[in-house]
Amino acid sequence: MKERILVVFPHPDDEAFGTAGLLAMKTKEGVPITYVCATLGEMGRNMGNPFFANRETLPEIRRKEIHDACKVLGIEDLRLLGLRDKTLEFEDLDVLSDRIEEIIHEVKPTLVITFYPGYAVHPDHDACGEATINAVKRLPEDSRPIIYCKAFSNNTVRDLGEPDIVFDVSEVFSTKLAAIAAHKSQTEGLIKSLNDKIHDINDEALLWLKEEGYYIYK
Repeated sequence: MKERILVVFPHPDDEAFGTAGLLAMKTKEGVPITYVCATLGEMGRNMGNPFFANRETLPEIRRKEIHDACKVLGIEDLRLLGLRDKTLEFEDLDVLSDRIEEIIHEVKPTLVITFYPGYAVHPDHDACGEATINAVKRLPEDSRPIIYCKAFSNNTVRDLGEPDIVFDVSEVFSTKLAAIAAHKSQTEGLIKSLNDKIHDINDEALLWLKEEGYYIYK
């Protein structure tokens, strides 16, 4: 079966920090990726540094930013579900799962990437991961794609152990930084800080970004 990846996250920039390296490597290999983003992150706290957005303009700014990030990563199929930021935990689980399941049937992914429910800190992250896994569970067991989950709550390693698989994404590090930088309203200050450290190969923040760990959902 031809490799195809489906990414399901709730906010613009969720793809950038934890998965942009793997996604960049896969698109370089010619693997098609569909990215489903549930909201526009319109309740994001950052408005640029210095400010260039406000609560009214932020949704459209973040819409452009996620399109820009996808161009950087070589992702051609972006699906925006248009749900409201910081409300996914109140969405009907089956209704949200229906929308994701429909896309799964359409694109037939061999790999799904989402958040690990209960271990992803933000309620939107947990709700999005739960709905995605619920959608995959509806499939016949022999036709379910592999699920890679991002997890980073304080109790992750205690409960789940170390990640099942870790990718060295150093070869696409500049692409990953560019994808993070594309989300300018949220990351401008961070990118400046990272660029100041770029020649320190032992800097913890840079080392963290050069590796991506995933839990394979059982």
